[in-house]
Amino acid sequence: MKNKKTYFASDFHLGAPSFEGSLIREKKIVSWLSQIQEDAKTIYLVGDIFDFWFEYKTVVPRGFTRFMGKIAELTDYGIEVVFFTGNHDMWMFDYFEKELGVTVIRQKIEIKIDGKQFLIAHGDGLGKGDHGYKFTKVVFASKISKWLFARAHPNLGVGVANFISKKSRNKSKKSDEFLGEEKEWLINYSKEKLKEKHFDYFIFGHRHYPITLDLKTNSQYINLGEWITHFTYAVFDGENLELKSFF
Repeated sequence: MKNKKTYFASDFHLGAPSFEGSLIREKKIVSWLSQIQEDAKTIYLVGDIFDFWFEYKTVVPRGFTRFMGKIAELTDYGIEVVFFTGNHDMWMFDYFEKELGVTVIRQKIEIKIDGKQFLIAHGDGLGKGDHGYKFTKVVFASKISKWLFARAHPNLGVGVANFISKKSRNKSKKSDEFLGEEKEWLINYSKEKLKEKHFDYFIFGHRHYPITLDLKTNSQYINLGEWITHFTYAVFDGENLELKSFF
């Protein structure tokens, strides 16, 4: 049935590691969006879509025109597109909402989709671990940080931010492997949430490790992976959710 399915993807990290490498990945992402366009009713992009993003008052970072054009086409077509801010692109303001017609989400959400209860979040800062990202989020999400960064010339500001993003990305590569169920803070967070309320699905990005894990009867943890090496996404058809790869 047309416009039946809900799609989830995260961690495109557009802009990294280079213009050439990012462009190849951007074209692949656009191909995937074109493929799912005919049966998608909602597309959730669950954070770190860009390796860095900042909206000045009158300018935005150059590039990503194919991707943003495709997003505009999807929303014009009537498909709901929901952007979650991640730790790499938390400085989204109102440009995407006004220009592309998307919904921007800055925190976790609990939502019912086709009768199933979902908790969806990028994943940074949730649970008892991830202390570095928690500190970074507090600092960079502050109004004074945004104000100070906006005062810098874009050539300087974006250059410094790209350097920091590269260091953060290189550091995260060391922990992209599965740590074991008992050491994965997002899995532990999900288990704690289940003590408060039933969720059929927990959907996260951030960890870069694609996995579907049964937490208990009728409850699953899903990490969406990333689009640098895995090219993974999830699709929910109203009854079942499946983690897939796009090659």
